[in-house]
Amino acid sequence: MPLVGFLLWAILLIVSWWPTYSKDYLFATPRVQLTFKELKATGTARFFNFLLNSTDYRILLKDEDHDRMYVGSKDYILSLDLHDINREPLIIHWPASQQRIDECVLSGKNNNGECGNFIRLIQPWNRTHLYVCGTGAYNPVCTFVNRGRKAQAFELNQSIQQGGRGSRAVDSSLHPSPVERKDYIFYLEPEKLESGKGKCSYDPKVDTVSALINEELYAGVYIDFMGTDAAIFRTLGKQTAMRTDQYNSRWLNDPAFVHAKLIPDSAEKNDDKLYFFFREKSTDSPQSPVVYSRIGRICLNDDGGHCCLVNKWSTFLKARLICSVPGPDGIETHFDELQDVFIQQTQDVKNPIIYAVFAASGSVFKGSAVCVYSMADIRMVFNGPFAHKEGPNYQWMPYTGKMPYPRPGTCPGGTFTPSMKSTKDYPDEVINFMRTHPM
Repeated sequence: MPLVGFLLWAILLIVSWWPTYSKDYLFATPRVQLTFKELKATGTARFFNFLLNSTDYRILLKDEDHDRMYVGSKDYILSLDLHDINREPLIIHWPASQQRIDECVLSGKNNNGECGNFIRLIQPWNRTHLYVCGTGAYNPVCTFVNRGRKAQAFELNQSIQQGGRGSRAVDSSLHPSPVERKDYIFYLEPEKLESGKGKCSYDPKVDTVSALINEELYAGVYIDFMGTDAAIFRTLGKQTAMRTDQYNSRWLNDPAFVHAKLIPDSAEKNDDKLYFFFREKSTDSPQSPVVYSRIGRICLNDDGGHCCLVNKWSTFLKARLICSVPGPDGIETHFDELQDVFIQQTQDVKNPIIYAVFAASGSVFKGSAVCVYSMADIRMVFNGPFAHKEGPNYQWMPYTGKMPYPRPGTCPGGTFTPSMKSTKDYPDEVINFMRTHPM
């Protein structure tokens, strides 16, 4: 069922509007506008200035405990001082091998420089290490990085390339000299390299979202070279590797993943759920694809089914995120393309505020908006009726049949199922219902 958000007072970045709308709508502007010159004058902006032959910089992790910001780019990992990003930045050079680049080019890629190692995942593993993944020239690869506060010093000075002011770009194939304490050094551990399949997308143009929880990695990712198999994946850790049902368009239909966040449901840890925000194509309009924004969730302790949905999520649910504004004639304009999500924590960790940025890019109207959602509304929708469709030529309707027990989407061992310690204990009718009714 859909979830409707509250549209903020102003619609942002208006390009055009319906011709029948009033002048108030025509001249709607954001509440705060700054030119680039005005932004510089505030003294709050900092220039990011490095002499690296790299592109595609992305802030992938802000570590306020250590006052560092970790940035991924093509072939480089950067550790920056939060107070002055240009002060002695620590830089690791992590390119794909020339052999791998050549293989990537021979496969028909690299029209736009894709055959590089684009860093797409940086997650905190513990207080001393990061877990980092890159596209690896269409062969994803992951490893651990020591999050030390110093650059490596080498006995061979020619191995060090000058980066930005006071920076040193360090090749990942080199190791710190014996005189250094490795605990203090920002370096990549090449002996711990492993496959990034199911953790990082092959294509650098495709976003990967992830959350590392209890040494288990959850990722919204495309897991194949051709970019046709999208999944929400769980890897690493002690639990069984898990994914969404493969090639099931009712679960995921060409999604673009935007954000992932753990939000507790109650004081009971077994109720914990991980929420994914994404947009995807509607399955109802194959000739003229319509994009819908979604919020999905899974239980962290999901073990899959015992006969159906083996090694696949048996608690995956999704709902539509609606962001719209009514016009003077009562017709609503929908912003259907989710672009970004910010989750503002409150004193109650179970009830953060969800801010979502949407775009509308139709032939008549183009614009963007911010909608706000409460966790109370989100949970109410997930606890509401399931969407049901009798066949391909039927309309979606609320499911009115008998609901299996426990309610599909309920976490095992939680508040409502204390006696069921695993999803493998769930009756077959619950698992079968989940496979056909994820929404």
